[in-house]
Amino acid sequence: MRAPIVVPAGPMPVLVGLDIGTTSTIGVLIRPDGATLATESRPVHLHADRPGWAEEEPEEWWANACAILRLLAARAADAGHPIAAVGVTGMLPAVVLLDADGRPIRRSIQQSDARAFVEVEEMRRSVDAAAFFARTGCGINQQLVAPTLRWLARHEPGTMARVATVLGSYDFVTGRLAGVRTVELNWALESGLMLLGERRFADDLLALGGVTRAQLPDIRAAHDVVGTVTASAAAATGLREGTPVIAGVADHAASTFAAGVVEEGDVLLKFGGSGDIMVATRAPVGDARLYNDVHVVPGLFMPNGCMAASGAALNWLAATIAAGLPCGEGQTVHQALDALAAATPPGADGLVFLPYLLGEKTPLHDPEARGVLLGLGLHHRTGHLWRAALEGIAFGFRHHLQVFAEAGLRAERFRASDGGARSRVWMQIVADVIQRPIQLLEGHPGSALGAAFVAGIAVGVFDGWDQVARFVRPGDTIRPDPRTASTYDRLYGVYREAYERLRTLFPRLAG
Repeated sequence: MRAPIVVPAGPMPVLVGLDIGTTSTIGVLIRPDGATLATESRPVHLHADRPGWAEEEPEEWWANACAILRLLAARAADAGHPIAAVGVTGMLPAVVLLDADGRPIRRSIQQSDARAFVEVEEMRRSVDAAAFFARTGCGINQQLVAPTLRWLARHEPGTMARVATVLGSYDFVTGRLAGVRTVELNWALESGLMLLGERRFADDLLALGGVTRAQLPDIRAAHDVVGTVTASAAAATGLREGTPVIAGVADHAASTFAAGVVEEGDVLLKFGGSGDIMVATRAPVGDARLYNDVHVVPGLFMPNGCMAASGAALNWLAATIAAGLPCGEGQTVHQALDALAAATPPGADGLVFLPYLLGEKTPLHDPEARGVLLGLGLHHRTGHLWRAALEGIAFGFRHHLQVFAEAGLRAERFRASDGGARSRVWMQIVADVIQRPIQLLEGHPGSALGAAFVAGIAVGVFDGWDQVARFVRPGDTIRPDPRTASTYDRLYGVYREAYERLRTLFPRLAG
């Protein structure tokens, strides 16, 4: 039953958005007039205990959420603003397994996890890929939930025997807040367990993962109010008991919408733990190399690509080479590395980086791919390594744009969001590699803002999706330097050919 919607009367209400991200949990408090009153964040630990693994602790997400929400609730109270609703966003399709009491049974298996490559291949051999895509809108790849569940059944049968509920990252936190178990539409869509045209789980698709309909919650649209903050959640978070909670939003959909990507041909380059590229369209894409998602705005779709390791690859490299790196006063390690990269010529003196540290998702769908530094010589220094990594991820975006063109998708206006977009060095490299201007956004909180806005739509604080424009503040436009075009054309060819030549070796590295 739909929970009653109660918008506080009196002073201007505010909205809370919470982003359950791969590298951090972020909360934002917004006012309907376009003001951002506060942002808070807490780090998240990504566990990679074995090659290709990516896991996180759901209880860490909840602890972060409680700490952040207490601060935001206090800030709202101090300013005299009642909180009208809460929306949670997060990465997908992370796999969270709950027991009958709603407790996580094990760490989540993240969307970037590549352990189930054997199960993916088994599924490719046993399932008609074209028919599967026609029914689900999904290609057969490591992003699907069924291969992950089959891996668990094979390697952790005791875990699977205890599973009462399978859901996603933001579904888990939403459930803790409102005492419900639901999954948001885009998690269901990317899971490969849902029929695209009917928006329901199919028994034969669920059987591919060895689960039943009883173990999957109801599918809800992002802007559905699924419940209200419970008494126990209110005590833990400082939120008012009874505050409406929406179903939640996929992080890339929330970020895309909040960046003002709402017209066909608009493109968002999202620089988070993974590298995402999304385009607004009127219809789903018919190319299995890409992912199909629904846009936040009803009636729009959001075909997209996702590189498994973007910011995560850079964070790994920064941590690996940071020892002894001189940083200026107030300068982060990443900024110090950017300064070295800026002093390094385009093309990093012939060094090419394949950023496949967690395998690769779109458009390769190769969980056994691995990271490569190609062309390494004694003349290369730290700046070369960092610049090559920045360029390698930019080449990944260019690869996706090539696939977009082959799929008939219009990609015309480019915006950049999330943490990596703060690096002017990196944004210049991306603009040069794709040879397109990139619009930066000022003071943009990313996915959390999108979740807060959708919560506002759900409870009537906003009366139109176009009102998100109040929060979109264009910054500088980064224009490509035509002098770099020939260098990047040549090295992009090396980047693409290197994977094709090495891909048969990657499985041998795994033994």
